[in-house]
Amino acid sequence: MATAATAERSRRAPRPRADALRNRERIIVAAREMFVEFGPEVPFDEIARRAGVGNATLYRHFADRAELVREVVCHVMDHIAEQAERALTEEDDAFAALRRFVHAAADERIGALCPMLAGDFDKEHAGLDASREHLEDLVDRLMDRARTAGQLRTDVAVGDLMVALSQLTRPLPGTGCVNFDQFVHRHLQLFLDGLRAPARSELPGTAATLEDLRRKA
Repeated sequence: MATAATAERSRRAPRPRADALRNRERIIVAAREMFVEFGPEVPFDEIARRAGVGNATLYRHFADRAELVREVVCHVMDHIAEQAERALTEEDDAFAALRRFVHAAADERIGALCPMLAGDFDKEHAGLDASREHLEDLVDRLMDRARTAGQLRTDVAVGDLMVALSQLTRPLPGTGCVNFDQFVHRHLQLFLDGLRAPARSELPGTAATLEDLRRKA
């Protein structure tokens, strides 16, 4: 399922040949896997090897690391947005849709975005903005739907959800936490139970929007 952000990026450039598109996709997927495993400084030749392409092919698509990191970030956000769209359209129960999205986003390893977002690349790039805004809108719709249904506590916002999701789907490379993945969905379910209305406690501070997070970054 193509997202609006993906379509917007596609309209801005001539469409490459099918084999070039396949190579580009293989590079992005390989880079995403290796960034999750080893961090965003993984050598380009290792990414090319995993993608099954030559170094020259990788550099033909991505002139430098910043360009590749930005495209991987967009790729992850677009895939998570697809999961949000499916949850919105396929789940009748509002909180079930939110729960489905959170677990699907965990499988995309959204926490791996955090160190990449701190990197040296153009964070105001039009494609990145389009992907981010599209994802934010979908998550806001998921939460608003659950809140309107009386299933989501009223003192949380999109920023709260995304911070928790990011933290619970990390660890960073080199943490030494063995078999971390087996606990991710278990702990996310505990977090989701805490989001349900009626609230069983009063949260300190105020609900965090994504704009709040960007101002404090």
